[in-house]
Amino acid sequence: MSKPISTEISNEVRQWLETTVIGLNLCPFAQRELVRDSVRFVVSEASSEAELLQDLSDELALLGEDELIATTLLIHPSVLEDFHDYNQFLSLSDELLQDSQLEGIFQIASFHPQYQFEGSLPNDAENYSNRSPYPMLHLLRESSVERAVASYKDVEDIPARNIKLLRATGTEKLEALLAGITRK
Repeated sequence: MSKPISTEISNEVRQWLETTVIGLNLCPFAQRELVRDSVRFVVSEASSEAELLQDLSDELALLGEDELIATTLLIHPSVLEDFHDYNQFLSLSDELLQDSQLEGIFQIASFHPQYQFEGSLPNDAENYSNRSPYPMLHLLRESSVERAVASYKDVEDIPARNIKLLRATGTEKLEALLAGITRK
């Protein structure tokens, strides 16, 4: 993948983070890290699951070594474009955490353009809390998550608040917001 395309993809994901995740306040913890410039945006050149697993392993190692990185968005535009395949891959990423003895140190959150929560319909607005311009894995330090949760008074209310907000916004507006970010 050429450097200009990689930069363009990173910029689109950053715009999504600013306009959707932070702009709609879907994650009350995201803005702090973005302002501190401690979010690492990585565009993987992987074209297979095996290559993506290697990239994931490399990024987990870097996150473990570099305390200046609070969190990493591992963007993989050329692999796992189908949500079913992506969802299956998440079990492999969990196995990697276990096999590397990183469970409890890091966690992986998931974002995908076709994200669909179990029990929801494809066009349900609540799916947009995890819909992104590209498939990506969000690598988080468990200790950072614990500190953020401890400092936020109603953390357990975030999912319900997000669902209410997204439903009120409506699928059509959310779809337009996401479509306005991605390359044509």
